[in-house]
Amino acid sequence: MFFRKIVSEGLAHNSYIVGSKGVAVVIDPRRDCEIYLDIAREQEFTITSIFETHRNEDYCIGSLDLAGRCGAKIYHGNNPAFLYGNPVKEGMKFTLGLIELAVLETPGHTEDSISLALTDKEVADQPYMIFCGDTLFAGDIARTDFYGDARKGEMAAKIFDSISLKILALGDGVIICPAHGAGSVCGEMIADHPFTTAGYERLTNPSLILGRSAFIAEREHESPYYPPYFRTMEDYNSKGPSPLSRFPEFFPLPIAEVNKLRASGCQIIDIRSPTSFAAGHIPKSLSIWRDGLASFMGWFLDYEKPIIIVDDFNLELSSVFPQFVRLGYDNVAGYLAGGFSAWSKAGQETEMIPGYSAQQLKERLLAEKIFLLDVRDIKNRAREGSIPGSQHRYIGELPHHLDEIPHNIPIVAYCDSGYKGSMATSILVAQGYSPAGNLLGGIAGWKRAGFEIEH
Repeated sequence: MFFRKIVSEGLAHNSYIVGSKGVAVVIDPRRDCEIYLDIAREQEFTITSIFETHRNEDYCIGSLDLAGRCGAKIYHGNNPAFLYGNPVKEGMKFTLGLIELAVLETPGHTEDSISLALTDKEVADQPYMIFCGDTLFAGDIARTDFYGDARKGEMAAKIFDSISLKILALGDGVIICPAHGAGSVCGEMIADHPFTTAGYERLTNPSLILGRSAFIAEREHESPYYPPYFRTMEDYNSKGPSPLSRFPEFFPLPIAEVNKLRASGCQIIDIRSPTSFAAGHIPKSLSIWRDGLASFMGWFLDYEKPIIIVDDFNLELSSVFPQFVRLGYDNVAGYLAGGFSAWSKAGQETEMIPGYSAQQLKERLLAEKIFLLDVRDIKNRAREGSIPGSQHRYIGELPHHLDEIPHNIPIVAYCDSGYKGSMATSILVAQGYSPAGNLLGGIAGWKRAGFEIEH
């Protein structure tokens, strides 16, 4: 039996390729699918089947692209029906050399969610591992709010029963293979474990330890943040996203071309650090640090206007471009040739924003009235405490709540460590809020400086 997990960084997405006796299956492939073909060639496998464990909300499924490249059949759940592929039902079995995959219907995260129990017939007739999509994670259970407030309890009950009656019932030693790891937007408390087992989750998973009734009650009152691009992903993945055929090429854009795109309307994404962004940036740029792209671009970017990427020295951009492609952003025009240093050396227009240390902010708070804006997750604010007198609005929701922000006093945004605060200031400055600044180091730096917090 051959097994490999493919991790897509940023999204914290896991896909899998499993093979036996010259044939292979791919589970939950990403859109840039060349890696599965490379593995199949390396192992001399023919990919015959592709399974989607559910209609994903946080990234573009790569099944159609992969099937178009290798001729494999696509399989997925049946509620609701997809506009492509073949629906499967509970109890259906697929033979792959000496491997058997059995379909389990495991609704809760979505109605169409399925899991695939793998048995290695060469060794035993007992399940060895299960591919459970977004149903069960290491240390967490997937979100259950996609069908609205009225169905939160119903979906929570479904996912708890799917896990306890079907997945855990396979046996404590069964290896759990989820579609996401730590850092995914599909779970809040996913443990940073490369693998887990049914028995380990049964004993340690906080959501399972709660018990069925308490878990349902908790989920009925939860309201996880919902990035607007989720709806686009649902639509793309139900119908099938536009085929890539091959990974797109991204090219450097000279300053003249960048300015032409700026004049006609474009989206400029500055992926540098908060300190670099504060020191100087192209006017109306959106600050999203490199490692935060997958988590936050879907909150702010549209799928029509051209996107320009700005970095310091354009190093290792090959790890940046796939993050846009995997979320369906095919409107990336390119990146600023020569990086931001070329822009500044050419004498182009720049903006700066104040960046404050904890000590500097403390002095300003003592001397004048400041509007302090906390843009962290509300749970982090409750858990870690906040700077006294600050107001809260989560960063993803900020553009739709600008009426809450005053124009007549200075604004300082802060977050956990300064990155989302930089994002917030870039949004505010682009909307005419000035002066607006960022607390460098965020609440972490404030607390380490020994300053007061409130709960």
